[in-house]
Formats: sequence, structure tokens, C-alpha cells
Amino acid sequence: MGVAQAERLLKSRWRTATMAAGWAFPADWPLAEVDEVCAAVLGNADPGDALVRLGRARAEAGAGLSETLLDLAALHAVLTDASHIVSPDVDALPSRMLRMTALGWADVVTKQAGDCAAEDALTGLATAAYLRTRLGEVYRETPVAPLDYALVLLRLDVHRASGWSRVVAMTLVSDALRTVFDGGETLATLGPCVAAVLVRRDELLARRVSNLRVLAADRLADDPSVRPVGPAKVWTERLPDTHAEACALLSSLGR
Repeated sequence: MGVAQAERLLKSRWRTATMAAGWAFPADWPLAEVDEVCAAVLGNADPGDALVRLGRARAEAGAGLSETLLDLAALHAVLTDASHIVSPDVDALPSRMLRMTALGWADVVTKQAGDCAAEDALTGLATAAYLRTRLGEVYRETPVAPLDYALVLLRLDVHRASGWSRVVAMTLVSDALRTVFDGGETLATLGPCVAAVLVRRDELLARRVSNLRVLAADRLADDPSVRPVGPAKVWTERLPDTHAEACALLSSLGR
């Protein structure tokens, strides 16, 4: 039997086993990544990378993790049992096979969750994804966005702080942000120790930045559990000329 014929046979048996196990949408099953997994398995190559790609592709197509793993169990069943009728068993999957596929699936779902969420659960601030959306509205609203708007940034020095101290510190300075910028501005978290405010430029901006610097320091000084956290750096960042450049700026500031 030739290689191509062997791959077609494995793919057919795999699909039959998956459909019999209850795959909900038969038209969604065939993927280029399925062919890659078949080629890797029959070629005695390490299928790890192909399984990661398959997990990602399943997630992007909307398949849940249980459905994805049941499909994987169907593949494992036909590889280990030459009979025409097999019974996929997720619990029988080799750990590495399961892990690589699940990691690929989780990569996509985690990114989708981050892109869709509007509010950070710990700080109550908007997410970076929401701020990017808001910036898109601003750039569409005015051709001179860099002249009308600015970003106020706050960054904590947390290199000497433990994980819990960092969380408490960000919660405290987030409250300071809401106190100073309480006029409907977009307040967002860009990273574990960075927050941003999208503000209109006016004659009060410099004073509000100064107030934030003082209030953030006071909030941190009041709580002994965050003493390892260094001072909060507060500054104003000019918006770039385009929305794409602004999104790139947010990504770099959040690191």
C-alpha cells in the first residue's frame, strides 16, 4: 500500500470513528491539520507539532475541548485497534498526545477570551482589548487624534514584590485612577503592573497627572502589605498618528 493510500485509509477510519462517537457537525471535521496528523503518524515522525496545530484549528472552528479530545480519542482508537468498530476512550489517551492537542486548543481560546473581555476582573479597569477598540473610535472621530487626546500611564515597580502584593498594589492604584479620572475617561490595564487612561487634552491635564502621582503614592503607603512595591511612575504619552501605531504602542507599554 502506498503512502497516500495509507493516509486516506487512516483518515477515513478516523472520521468514521469520530462520527460514530457523536461528532455534531460532520462538514466541519475535514481540516488540513487532520491530513498533517495522519502524515506524521504514518511517517513515524513526532506528531506533537501537528497535534498542537490540530488543537488550534479545532478551537478556531468552534469545537469545544470535550469534542476535540473525543476526536483525538477516535484517532488513538483506530491506531491501536485494527478492527472495523472501535470505541474511542478519552481516558485511554497517552498523556503527551492529549497535552499537545489541549495546549493548541487552549492557545486559541485564551486569546479569544482576552480579545473579547471588556473588563479586568481583578482591577475593575477595562482590558487592553477594549482600549484598542476605544482608540479606533477616537481615530475615526477626529483626523487630529494626537492633538485632541493623550494617554496617561501608570507603571508600578514590582520587581521586589510577591505575587499577592502586586495584585493588591494594582488594585489600590486602580482606585486612585478612578478617583482622579472620574469624568467618563477610558481607564484600562495594559499588563500586570501597567494601567492607562485615554483622556482629552485640556488645561487641567497636567494638574490631574500630578494629583494621580500623589494619590497613588498615598494609597500604596497606607497598606503595609504592598511595601515591597516601588513608587508608581506616572507620565503622559502622546498618541501616534495612526490607530495601528497606537495599538503597537499599547502592546509595548504593557510589557
